[in-house]
Amino acid sequence: MNEPPENASDLVCRQIEESIALKRTLIAQTDTILEIADQLVLAFRRGNKVLLFGNGGSASDAEHIACELSGKFYSYRDPLPAIALTANTSSLTAIANDFGYAEVFSRQLLALAREGDVAIGISTSGNSPNVVDAMEKAREKGVMTVAFVGEGGRLATVADYVISVPSTDTPRIQEVHITAGHVIACLVEQHLFC
Repeated sequence: MNEPPENASDLVCRQIEESIALKRTLIAQTDTILEIADQLVLAFRRGNKVLLFGNGGSASDAEHIACELSGKFYSYRDPLPAIALTANTSSLTAIANDFGYAEVFSRQLLALAREGDVAIGISTSGNSPNVVDAMEKAREKGVMTVAFVGEGGRLATVADYVISVPSTDTPRIQEVHITAGHVIACLVEQHLFC
């Protein structure tokens, strides 16, 4: 026999509590967050850029974080060079059509990345082949690599810095990823402009 559906109010409270609990896991990753922000600050001071990428909701997170850097977070200030490789639909579809979906980020990264840049790959599973491939190519080019993952996966093994969320619940992982992205954007902005 099926259990009765969860009460809507209980569902709301449970979802919020789960999100809060997972966001608290970022506190234990404070040193990593500070190191990532420092790497972005160093890259921007050298005239380098940040390249971000992911699939689905992680693609949106890549665009969101790029926006916080290239537009503004809190302060009206000079823009920072941050590019979401997910935003150029012509490149994405042409590369997917001509070379396969596994290369949609790595080909763009090979074209745009320079030594000293920072690549941020986002994958809730940590196993998205196109994200892992792009991170491997980034490291070959001397690009600093940052992974935002759930419980780990292959992506966590090929990145210089890893923000890991101890969960397999995709929406909750994405909520923590964007929180980490906001904190990093805030730190970068304070270091460079305050």
